[in-house]
Amino acid sequence: MKSKKIVSLLLAVIMTAALLAAPAQAVETPPIRVNSYKGSTLEVGERSGLIIGSSGTEYTVTSSAPDTVAVEQVLTFWVAVAKAEGTAEITATAPDGQTSGVTITVVSAESTVPDAAAETAAYSEVRLELIRLINQTRIANGVSELPVSKALMNAAQVCSDGQYTWHHTKEECEAVIASGYPHGFGINLTVFTGVSTEDAAQHALDNWINSPGHFETMIKPDCDGIGVGVTESGGVTYCYLILGRPNTHNPYE
Repeated sequence: MKSKKIVSLLLAVIMTAALLAAPAQAVETPPIRVNSYKGSTLEVGERSGLIIGSSGTEYTVTSSAPDTVAVEQVLTFWVAVAKAEGTAEITATAPDGQTSGVTITVVSAESTVPDAAAETAAYSEVRLELIRLINQTRIANGVSELPVSKALMNAAQVCSDGQYTWHHTKEECEAVIASGYPHGFGINLTVFTGVSTEDAAQHALDNWINSPGHFETMIKPDCDGIGVGVTESGGVTYCYLILGRPNTHNPYE
């Protein structure tokens, strides 16, 4: 009996030693995302906020051609400043050395430049239809319809272009700050697959109506503007809604 106890103790010691000797599993670092809220083409003299994720990391941001596109840190976010015609690679570097970047092309002020709200004609129509449906829902629930805010449209498109499947609070707040909207906001996100382009707006609205929290955000009365973003990639559609709320504060401002 005593020998069995000794054997059991020895086995327990061996197993504990083996567990302690086993190498720790490396924690996978999420990839860095870099977006320019006004898009990858800027006019000379134009400024565009850079939305860099994931959250909770202090990045170093550099330009391959500072005389073409300079970078400046403003509060907690970075801004690209178009200086002269040409192309520059903007690179964000995390403390662990991981990097990612975005290429920005600068054109003359006379050229036609798309901003972050520019996209294909099909998805431009989806965004307009989504706004119409949301305002229709607001009126049906006794609150006023909202005017379209270019700033919030830009911020919402940056967020949808980030292809987030859950809320990234810091990036969302910084997108709104970079767009120029000075207050707090309400925000909804929905992601889905298997829906045609012409049905995307209605599907997004239905998802928000069927979720009590999202529905409450959509019909808040204390709002002064609306912006939506729609991005399709690899058969997945990402939709963002941002409602400006002038009596609230953006926590990252």
